[in-house]
This record gives sequence, C-alpha cells and structure tokens, in this order.
Amino acid sequence: MNRSAARGLALVGLCFSTLLPLGCEPPDVVATEDRQQQTQTARIEGTVVLQGRARGNAVVFLYDAERPPPPQGTGRPLSFTVVPQEELFGAELGTASVGPFTAPFIFPLVPPGRYLLRGFIDGDPCRIGGAFCHGPDFIPWFNVTAEPNGGDVAGAAIDPLTRVQRVVEVDVSASGEPLPVLGVPVSFSDAAAVPTDRPAFEVEGTSRFEAGENLKVLKLHSRAMPEGVMNLRDPLFLVRFMDENHDGVPDDANRDGNPDLWPRVVVRKLANGAALTDENDLDNNGVLDTQGVDYAHADGSQDGKPDLVVLASGLVPDTFISGLTDAEGNPRMDAVLPLKELTLAVRPIAFDARDASAPAMLAKVPSGRYAVIVLQSTGQTWRVPNELSPALAERLGLPPLERQAFVLEIP
Repeated sequence: MNRSAARGLALVGLCFSTLLPLGCEPPDVVATEDRQQQTQTARIEGTVVLQGRARGNAVVFLYDAERPPPPQGTGRPLSFTVVPQEELFGAELGTASVGPFTAPFIFPLVPPGRYLLRGFIDGDPCRIGGAFCHGPDFIPWFNVTAEPNGGDVAGAAIDPLTRVQRVVEVDVSASGEPLPVLGVPVSFSDAAAVPTDRPAFEVEGTSRFEAGENLKVLKLHSRAMPEGVMNLRDPLFLVRFMDENHDGVPDDANRDGNPDLWPRVVVRKLANGAALTDENDLDNNGVLDTQGVDYAHADGSQDGKPDLVVLASGLVPDTFISGLTDAEGNPRMDAVLPLKELTLAVRPIAFDARDASAPAMLAKVPSGRYAVIVLQSTGQTWRVPNELSPALAERLGLPPLERQAFVLEIP
C-alpha cells in the first residue's frame, strides 16, 4: 500500500471513529432565536419583455405596494435586479430589430406581502432619436445615479385586463408557507421612452433664514452634469398642471385656492448631525422610523409619532402660467413646458406631513438644515444636498460640485 492510500484510510478511520459515539445519527437541528433568520420567504419570477429599438441593461425594481415610488409616493426600492443586455437581446444587440425580446428575472427571498414591479431599460438614446449618445449609467449605490435619464425606456408589471399597474401578491399556503409567484411579465416599449434627464438643479439664493425674514425666494437652475460617472446632459423641469384624479381639472390638494403643479418641490428637514439623511428616516428607506422626533403642533398637541417636517413652499408661476392656459385663462391640461429655471418661494412655517393629505402646522419651525427636493411627473427626482457635495464626492469617486451642497438653514 502506498503512503497516499494509507493516509486516506487513516482519515476514513478517524471520521468513522468520531461517528461511533453518535450512533451514526445526525444531530438535532433547532430553530435559531434570531427572528430574522426564522423568516420564511418565497420568490417572484418573471420575464422582461421589450418591444422596440431601445438597447441596454434591463433594471427591475421591487417596491412595497403600500409605498409606491414617485410620482405616486416617496417609496424606495426594496430590492432590484439587472438583466444584462447581452442576455436580453442576444445576437440582435447590435441590430435595429424591434423584437419582441425576452429574458428571465428573479427576486429571491421575498416575504409574504403585496408588491409593485417597475423598471427601465438603461439605454443609449441615440437608438431612439435622442440628441446625444451615452452608454448605461445606472449605479444603484448613489441617489444621483440610481434613476433613469433621457432616452431610457420605462416599464412595469401591468394587468393585462385593466392596463393599470399590477399588484403582485406573495400569499401563504394553508400550512403557513409563502407561495412563489411565477410568470410575471415586466413590459417595456419605445412608447414609454423617458423624455428628458432627471431634473438636476442648483440653487441660487441665500441659504439662511434670518430673524424677521418672512419669505425667501430661491431660483432653481437646471444643471448639466457630464462629469465623471454623471451623464446628465440636458436636465429640464417639465411643468404642467397636476391632475391625479384624472377629472380634467387641476388638483388643489392643499385647498389653498391655487392649482397644483408638477414638478412638486418639497423642502424637508434633515437629521441633525447627518450630511444627507432625512430626519426620522435614519435607515434611508423612504419610510418614517417608528421612533424619532415628535414636535408640538400649533394647537399644542402631539401625536406621539415621529414627524415628517416640511416648510411651506411653492412654485411662483408668474413666468410660465400663460403657457399653461388658453386666451381666456382656462387651464390647458395637455400642456407641458420644458423649462430651465423655476422660482421657489419658501416661508418659515413648518408642517408635519406624515399624513400628506392633511399636514398639521407645527407650533414653531424646528431649527436645523433643510433639503430641497424636486419630484417630476415622470417619477424622476433630484435633491440638494446630495453625494456630489465636495465633502462627500471625492471619497465616493464622484465629481465634486460645490452647489450640490446647498442646504436651507433655520437658526
């Protein structure tokens, strides 16, 4: 017997002798006390379907149906997956074929619940008539690179009968086990091409509310950002009347007598001591934390829940309202104005907007730093400050842009 074989038999003998005291029975397995590890999950499987000339990676996001993303809500993705363009288009990647093209996707480890699936083709706008060319620019790790831009193609899981967005439900069996959801199509077509880049902007105006200052006027200027990994070549504000109930009449959700407009502009309080984190959303998931700061309302009451603090603000429509109305002053609901500049008026009045349909005025304006956030009707967003702030950008590998560090300060 050679030395190698002898060593092998010795190892086998050692393993066998180790098992003898156990009677060759496997050890008992007990559930961990870690509740997260006891969570039972299923999966959502489906197919990306593209009809059109767009090319690029397909990015699919998973959202909680109760927390939809902009423009319907402020939810952030629970997860995402990327289908490489080579897998989606195969040999047709470099051709002008319109497909249809299909490729599978999967979200594993999905707990029971109700979900939305949305996404976009991270594409090259030259292929669908854009004025400039760039490759895929989706980088999920930063707010400034995690949304579609001009020339990308939007998509979603749509109910084939109602043609509205489908809610995908992960149910449980009679024994309590989560059931997988299979065969979910997420559809894309050139008709859903994103019309412009995200509404990237910089702020012109003083950043601090001084004592006795009752109104601050800020200019929001669109700002092209072709530097480094940024590919924002032609950002625009798409201004139009808001009609979320589709009754053909401009909405007035806050009942101030003025028609609501897209884009929405929100001036929201940041957490003290944090560069970019919103107050009472320390995990940055778009959902208010269960524990946090609760300010007194104007009537002296408190609801015992963390607040979403925003300042009273709104667009000044003087420069563009004529483009949204006819000769008699009636609203043109189909009019969309692509603008490079907006005027924003901000007052030192604060609200708890936890319930967006009925914001509660606060007794005083909380001191601290406030971010300016623009939400476009396309679902695209931009906010300052962001990761392009010089104090953050260089260590993140992003181009430092001084005016992306702007904050509004309440002393």
